[in-house]
Amino acid sequence: MSQSTSSPDTASTPGRRAWVCSPGIWETSFLRTFLADFDLHASPLVSVDAVIGWGLKPSSRGGRRRAGRAGLPYIALEDGFLRSIGLGESGAATLSLIVDDLGIYYDATRPSRLECLIQTADDWCDAAMQNRARALIDRIVASGLSKTNMGAALAPSVLKPGRRILLVDQTAGDASIACGLAGPDSFVAMVRAARTEHPDAQLIVKRHPAVAAGRKQGCIPDSELAGLTLIDTDVRGPDLLAAVDAVWCVTSALGFEALLRGLPVRCFGAPFYSGWGLTTDEVTTGRRGVTRDIETITAAALIAYPRYIDPQTGERCEAETAVARLITLRDRAERLAGDWAAVGFAPAKRPQVRRLLNGPKTHLRYFASASRAVAHAERTGGRLIYWAGKETPEIAAAAAATTAPVVRMEDGFIRSRGLGSDFFGALSVALDDLGVYYDPTAPSRLERLIDDGGQDEAMLARAAALRARIVGAGLSKYNLASGPARPDWPADRMKLLVVGQVENDKSILKGCGDIRTNSGLVEAARADFPDAFLIYRNHPDVMSGNRPGRLDAHAMEAVDAVADDLDIIDCLEACDTLATLTSLSGFEALLRGKVVATYGRPFYGGWGLTTDRMTFERRTRRAGLAALVAAALIQYPIYVTPEGWPCEAEDLVERLIRERDTPAPPPPPHQIARWWKGIIASLDRRPPPSY
Repeated sequence: MSQSTSSPDTASTPGRRAWVCSPGIWETSFLRTFLADFDLHASPLVSVDAVIGWGLKPSSRGGRRRAGRAGLPYIALEDGFLRSIGLGESGAATLSLIVDDLGIYYDATRPSRLECLIQTADDWCDAAMQNRARALIDRIVASGLSKTNMGAALAPSVLKPGRRILLVDQTAGDASIACGLAGPDSFVAMVRAARTEHPDAQLIVKRHPAVAAGRKQGCIPDSELAGLTLIDTDVRGPDLLAAVDAVWCVTSALGFEALLRGLPVRCFGAPFYSGWGLTTDEVTTGRRGVTRDIETITAAALIAYPRYIDPQTGERCEAETAVARLITLRDRAERLAGDWAAVGFAPAKRPQVRRLLNGPKTHLRYFASASRAVAHAERTGGRLIYWAGKETPEIAAAAAATTAPVVRMEDGFIRSRGLGSDFFGALSVALDDLGVYYDPTAPSRLERLIDDGGQDEAMLARAAALRARIVGAGLSKYNLASGPARPDWPADRMKLLVVGQVENDKSILKGCGDIRTNSGLVEAARADFPDAFLIYRNHPDVMSGNRPGRLDAHAMEAVDAVADDLDIIDCLEACDTLATLTSLSGFEALLRGKVVATYGRPFYGGWGLTTDRMTFERRTRRAGLAALVAAALIQYPIYVTPEGWPCEAEDLVERLIRERDTPAPPPPPHQIARWWKGIIASLDRRPPPSY
């Protein structure tokens, strides 16, 4: 059942004019997509058919009064139960929104749309929906997903042997408490009952993340905490749930997460999941009483009730897609968590680097000197980061001497719609804590990923699908538009494509032996393939005049055709063999099933997939192409959309495909304009999208 028809969503008729009475709602990302069935207005003076406000908060009180006086429906909004990476108070964008025309899920004094969904589940929750809910539960539990997906790992030292009961605190004044037929005394009663009934158990009190962050007060009085284990920091909820035997709460949604994990739950208020036979209840609403299983509650609360947005597409999506997004966003946030001391970044790169490293736990600072950057990294327990291709002697010395982890940044292999030398910002970068992929003199994280062979069948299948999509769409690193679609070269000769490079490129300086120039490459390739029809193609940066690498006259005599005005992908498709020093074009040729001869030591050489003139002492594993693709395009880089949203390789590929026929903005016409573009970009203080 699709989301658009999965529930009796009578909250609105398309195009109904609505006054948004809570000003903060306008800050919700993708608001108009979430509420596409409304014509939204900020002014209370507009004649409307409905009033929209944020739940039962004070900010919506005026709107609720107006709706009551005028006989208009009041539409309550709230965050969904699978919300974001981080707290809403910190600006984390929500991926789910509840739109309720009857009440709101935490108000047990009257029906809500969620309560009605659960009551009428026999009419819509069939076996297929039950199976879908069970699969969703399993994915959530296995991945450790929760509502806000933040917090630190639970320290094992907190736990004591024996039975453990988790007592869930909430924020003082939370509307769900009074609306859940409870009050401050309910928390005291919960603690005292636990002491009396389980004197030998470890009673663990978990504060709400907003209380742990110091923004709000809790409900359990300090006088009741003696002898209890207080978790007064933001700890991951799933970690706690995995460590306890039971959960006691008042109206907290953590009780629902406990039910998903099969834990017994006792409620001292009336949350939406109580009263259906799954919990031990101290309070009843008088309306519920129908027995429902956890699959039905989940189908209602996580599939039928909320609306979800895929931040990469900006469109509505199903719960399963939102779960997958939250998992990848959370894993990325964990990968980028901590302090980053950045040095050696040109002003033009800084805004894009900030977007690429954006995360709710990321703290990035730029430094003018390597010594200051190192001092900051060591003081904060953070990492030193710099652009590998711009490493200066000062940075190299500081990186070698520091005790802090060092991360080198470089462009990813699916980069952008234009050249980096023309200041087109990267949409992917590689982060390497071991070395850098183009330097074969030392191990790199990419080499380690390939050599370890840790990709499972699902990852290999994903890589194969990604490769097929890239090849089918004709994508490359820079995705530059060129001339005619397919060259007319002789059919009766083996066609050898030789790709030129920027000759002062670090991959040549670090990864080549005797042959270190484009002219030397052409001459060597001609000697190895004397009968081939040799096609030469300059690197785009060389053609643009930004970097060195032109062929000398002697090498030009060995060339049968020049393909500078042709698309690199068309050249790859038309050739039989590609010869290169270390160019990424060799990797792109492998994706297309071409024979690749390497005359340097690129990252894709030495694994049994290429014909190599040089040796690779460390690379003894024979890797499949899918493993190479998985490591290089999925596991090694990080990606963002042009707007700055974190995304996956597949998302960027689809975006580049959609926009390929739209002309990219032209680069600045000369050096001064380019320099000023960098300065202006560095002054851009607009933060990247939160997630």
